Amino acid sequence: MGRMSLGTQVVVFALLGVLLYGVYWWFFHSPMQQQIQDKTATKRNLQAEVDNAKTTAARLPEFRREVERKEATLQALSRILPSQKEVDDLLRKVQQLAAAIATDYGNDAGRIWSEARDGADLQRRLLALPGIGEMKAKSLLAILGKRLGVALPGMADVMPKHPTLGDVDSAEALARYQAGKRAMKAEMRAAKD
Repeated sequence: MGRMSLGTQVVVFALLGVLLYGVYWWFFHSPMQQQIQDKTATKRNLQAEVDNAKTTAARLPEFRREVERKEATLQALSRILPSQKEVDDLLRKVQQLAAAIATDYGNDAGRIWSEARDGADLQRRLLALPGIGEMKAKSLLAILGKRLGVALPGMADVMPKHPTLGDVDSAEALARYQAGKRAMKAEMRAAKD
């Protein structure tokens, strides 16, 4: 039982070597490989995020221009859209107008002009409606006469001599009308001052 033969010693050393390599593999190499795989996956994910961020950053000027366009559109709409108070006032006026038409004309607005004796009577009927002043009455007279073909005696005497919505028959005509109306209002304000 003394000494082992050289072949046995080689086999024992080989077994010890395999055992040590197995311990190394089990406790050190395998966990290290798993960590490397995990870190490699994390690196791939981070690289994908960086690539996405670079793509987004490259599109940032485009996004900024789009935001500027949207803000300009919002500001333009804010200037032309009525405020909530104006909407409430408008709804109240429409309700009053509808109530007057229901009461005075049996819910038939067409009776306002179909039963008028002449242009002066039509103008009087329009002015009697709530929310209709001189300017609106003149515009309504022009629309009724020029666009809807209402032809009453004396209609030309009560229709306005200046351009109104009754003269609008295209987008270009609307733009000319609106520009003229703004200029007329500016002149009226200047005359007051």
